[in-house]
Amino acid sequence: MKPVHIKKGNSPVILAMPHTGTYIPTHILAKLNANGRKLTDTDWHVDRLYRGLLPNASIVRANFHRYVIDANRDPSGQSLYPGQNTTELCPTIDFDNREIYKKGHAPDANEIEMRQLAFHKPYHRAIAAEILRLKQRHKNVVLYDCHSIRSHVPFLFAGQLPDFNIGTNEGATCAPCLEKLVSDICKNAQGFTSITNGRFKGGWTTRHYGKPQIGIDAVQMELAQNLYLDEKPPWKYDPKKAKPTRRVLRQVLKSIETFALS
Repeated sequence: MKPVHIKKGNSPVILAMPHTGTYIPTHILAKLNANGRKLTDTDWHVDRLYRGLLPNASIVRANFHRYVIDANRDPSGQSLYPGQNTTELCPTIDFDNREIYKKGHAPDANEIEMRQLAFHKPYHRAIAAEILRLKQRHKNVVLYDCHSIRSHVPFLFAGQLPDFNIGTNEGATCAPCLEKLVSDICKNAQGFTSITNGRFKGGWTTRHYGKPQIGIDAVQMELAQNLYLDEKPPWKYDPKKAKPTRRVLRQVLKSIETFALS
């Protein structure tokens, strides 16, 4: 299986999806324990949730699972959230701090390097290529990084996560007016909660590519999964829950596109 799915559009907006993939090569799958094989930390159905909301947007989606390598982590292995609980570039624990590998089978430095070459780098080459292609067509390009996570994960954050979690690394990855635009839409969405630069301030993708001074803006959107699915196996997509969520996301994406074209 190819590590990355790419859909090329002509909109100045790129949707990046680093954690929707479920593919794990056989030799890696054999090393995972029963807990790891559950793939609990997948961004379940995020691709379906965003489907058709901005038809002409480009999409770069990782086909591999984050347990192979996390495409939204710094390839150097440096933590994006120093002092806070998180998972590694090649995770050895899940979001509940439980081991995912059989004893003695966690990846060593050589294995991590091979996974970077086979999966992490192709994913980011695809994003960089789309930014370059669209920057030749548009003055401004916006990379919108699509994520979701369970609404309760005590190892990572206390209490219940807000519905919409907008990350711009404290305003560094996008123009202030774009951050306000997205934040205001989510804040004013009736029946929803939101926060900007709360627990999730944007991962490596947002921080690496966001250069608003040269017309490349990046925003991360971390959604609470209870907005659109049942937060338990088999992680069933719920169209009824998803409908109002999609309505807000459509408004967000169309407003981002209008910003980029202005």
